[in-house]
Amino acid sequence: MRIKLLWLALLCGLSGVPAAHGQVLALTLEQTIERARNLSPDAQSARHAFRSAYWNYRYYRANYLPALTLTSSPYLDRAINRITMSDGSVRFVEQNLLSTDLTLSLTQNIPLTGGTLFLETSAQRLDMFSDHSSSWQTSPVTIGYRQSLFGYNSLKWDKRIEPVRYQEARKTYVETLELVAASATQKFFDLATAQSNLEIATTNYAHADTLYTYAKGRYDIGTISENEMLQLEINKLTEEANCMNARIEVENCMQELRSYLGIREDVDLQVKLNDSIPSFIVNLNEALLLANTNSPDILNMQRRKLESESSVASARANAGLKADIYLRFGLTQTGDKFREAYRDPLNQQYVSLSISLPILDWGRGKGQVRVARSNRDLVHTQVEQDRTDFQLNVRKLVKQFNLQSQRVHIAARTDHTAQRRAEVARKLYLLGKSTVLDLNASISEKDSARRNYINALYEYWSLFYTLRSLTLYDFEHGQPLEERLEDLLVDTSYRGVSP
Repeated sequence: MRIKLLWLALLCGLSGVPAAHGQVLALTLEQTIERARNLSPDAQSARHAFRSAYWNYRYYRANYLPALTLTSSPYLDRAINRITMSDGSVRFVEQNLLSTDLTLSLTQNIPLTGGTLFLETSAQRLDMFSDHSSSWQTSPVTIGYRQSLFGYNSLKWDKRIEPVRYQEARKTYVETLELVAASATQKFFDLATAQSNLEIATTNYAHADTLYTYAKGRYDIGTISENEMLQLEINKLTEEANCMNARIEVENCMQELRSYLGIREDVDLQVKLNDSIPSFIVNLNEALLLANTNSPDILNMQRRKLESESSVASARANAGLKADIYLRFGLTQTGDKFREAYRDPLNQQYVSLSISLPILDWGRGKGQVRVARSNRDLVHTQVEQDRTDFQLNVRKLVKQFNLQSQRVHIAARTDHTAQRRAEVARKLYLLGKSTVLDLNASISEKDSARRNYINALYEYWSLFYTLRSLTLYDFEHGQPLEERLEDLLVDTSYRGVSP
């Protein structure tokens, strides 16, 4: 019997790891989750998404800060141009000139009105090559303001929407890491189930082969029927096929876990199950409060409602009266020399008002407003439904989680009892005190109990990390889930542990 088990271990891989590769990497669930949070494609995508959201937020904040800009637009013009003379006549005059200028401007956006206030100083030099002369024009100080009177104030709406979007991105990153843990848990237990199936198939095949060999002796002396003999042969062949199928299943699950953990070397993985689970009860009201406070889904709903309101405001502004005002006041002077262009500057004022009022647009503007309102109402309805579904999902998960630990304990006891019963049934059959039907039933119950136990463990940890992702709270240790997001912004390339 021991020789057969050793041979089968080499043939099928009793531990679930092919011996040909040589290099074996044993992983616990905690190690698998840690690697997944660092090296999985989902985790890396989450880091890049957060960096993108961070710089978008920085760009938004910069719109509300003063901006200092230096501009210059020099040009050379050598051509025959149409010039209006002082007496009103028009002549074509050959010109050969060089214009150089320099403007330093300080601008500040006003979120309350959506306008822009600016302060400028500029100087321009004009060189006429035809008569070898030059002149200067300066504006030492110019104060101006530009404003859309009835337009869409993007600064005001961005100030309401963008902070929500950034907070959503921060919490989404933490949530994604918990979802990565849930995905890693699934792939971990897929491999654990496959390796358990291989171990079950290997053991069952060894027992079936032993029973078949034993039964042949009994059949030869006529103590068992041919039907029972054939049933035992079928059992042996079935377990042999199960062993090969389980081996393929192990390879597939191992490859998926290897790929998800970013392990590129062709190493064999062996997962180690931990039978102990945390024992605590989640308070439903506390979980609902934490989910409504911490979940990025709530911020997503809030952002969608704000964006729909913004779309309505934009449609209204585009459909009605449009008016833009531009004001500029300052000092200016000209001179043949640079110093003269700053001597005794003169006042300058410029006021511009442009108005646009649609008289006949065949209802296009009104239609845009109604479409925006309909979309807003639809978003509000969808948000309310999403909020209800979110609450129900949290309630369901909390109730399932609070019962799952008991299910794990029951499944563990069932597995232990089924293992003992199968061993007793096999011994009774060898003693001739049981039928092959009882033996097959005990084996089936043993295998099913083992699979149910592993599945119960998986359900527990899946609910564990899913509940954490919804509440962003560690109920086991009683503290919120936090990540050092600033570390992601220091170095854009993550240096993880080499597999």
